[in-house]
Amino acid sequence: MRSFAKNCVKGGGAWLILALVLIACSTPLGAQSKKDKKKAQQSDAAQAEVKALMPLPDAQAVDQAIGEMLGYTQIGDTDSLHKYYSDDIVVVSGAWEPPVIGWDNFLKAYLAQRASVQGGRLDRTNTVIKVNGNFAWATYQFVYTAMAQDKIVQFHGHTSLVLNKQGDRWLIVLNHSSVLDNGATNPPQAAANAASPGNP
Repeated sequence: MRSFAKNCVKGGGAWLILALVLIACSTPLGAQSKKDKKKAQQSDAAQAEVKALMPLPDAQAVDQAIGEMLGYTQIGDTDSLHKYYSDDIVVVSGAWEPPVIGWDNFLKAYLAQRASVQGGRLDRTNTVIKVNGNFAWATYQFVYTAMAQDKIVQFHGHTSLVLNKQGDRWLIVLNHSSVLDNGATNPPQAAANAASPGNP
């Protein structure tokens, strides 16, 4: 072996020997790295499985359902939105009008409202949730901002929800939203060019 090494060194084979040694040493490290990655993936999958098996506390599940419902409302995903509303939903607005009853009627009203605005955003605050068995109520304040007829509109209001737990899901069975102001409108240019203190 020594004579082989001497002949390789004399013939410029030192680089070859060094390369062989590095390859021999790095192969087990690479294999170990792959094993570590596989273990980490299995560990992550096991944690996700455990989380799926452990249900959220009811108040937290209601809060999550409300948040997801509002998200689907904003992006217009009606199939996903329906997962949070009961088929016999009752929706009461702050306007002097009859309640909207049933998912199909609510969907028509929602799509008509969505068609009249662009870029709607609803932020909720001061959420209070109370759970009693398979029923829960939640109330929150909201600020809704959108573009309507080339103007920025913003509404402040309150929403109260009644939810019913059906299986492992919390479904909204009553939604009552009231707007507190008339939605001051500003054209986008006027808002940008509004007079500031010291400027007429």
